Amino acid sequence: MKLTKYTHACIRLEKEGKVLVLDPGTFSESEEALSGAHAVLVTHEHNDHLDQPAVLTALRSNKVLELHAPAGVAEALQENEDVADRVHAVEPGSRFDVAGFNVRAFGGQHALIHHQIPVIANIGYLVDENVFHPGDSFVVPDGIEVRTLLVPIHAPWSKVGEVVDFVISVRAPKAFPVHDALLNELGRGIVEGHVTRIGARYGTRYERLAPGDAVEV
Repeated sequence: MKLTKYTHACIRLEKEGKVLVLDPGTFSESEEALSGAHAVLVTHEHNDHLDQPAVLTALRSNKVLELHAPAGVAEALQENEDVADRVHAVEPGSRFDVAGFNVRAFGGQHALIHHQIPVIANIGYLVDENVFHPGDSFVVPDGIEVRTLLVPIHAPWSKVGEVVDFVISVRAPKAFPVHDALLNELGRGIVEGHVTRIGARYGTRYERLAPGDAVEV
C-alpha cells in the first residue's frame, strides 16, 4: 500500500487502483489529495482536518466517492441532499469496508484543549490492520498490533511527553508524522529528536515525511 503525506494531517492511501484519503483539511492540498479518490475518512470537524468546500466539490464531481465521519460531521454534510446518500456516520468500535479497504474505528472524543472549550467527537481509524490515524487524540487501539502509526507531533492540545508516550504505547514498527503544520524547523527538530530516540528503545522507527513524500507500508 502506498502512503502519501500532504501538509498537516492529510494522508492518501493507494492500493490495487483504489484511493482512500484521510483528513483533507484546509491546511492541506485537499483538492490534489482528493483527485481520483474512492473514499474519504474524516476524524473530526475542525477545518484543519476537514476542508468542507473541497470535500463537497469532490463528492459532487466524483460520483463514486464515499465519505465516513463522526455522526455530527456526517449529519452536517448530509444537509446537502445531492451527496447525502454517500455520506456515512461512524461510531467508535465499528468496522466497515469501503473501496476495498477494511477500516476499524477507535476512540470517540477529541483531546482536551482547555476546560472552557467543549470536547467534540473524534474517531481514530485503523486501515487494513496496518495504518492508524488517530486524528486529534492519543487513543491507543486496544488488542491490535498497529504496523504503521501516524503521529500527531504537535498540537494546541498536546505536549512533547504525551507525543512520546503515545508512540511507545502503540509500539508500531514504523511511525510517520502528521499534524505538523504549526511547527518550524527548530521546533520540529526538538520533538522529532525525542520521538526518534525514545521510540527506538521500544521498537519504533520514526521517519520524517515532507509534504508530497510517499512510502510503501
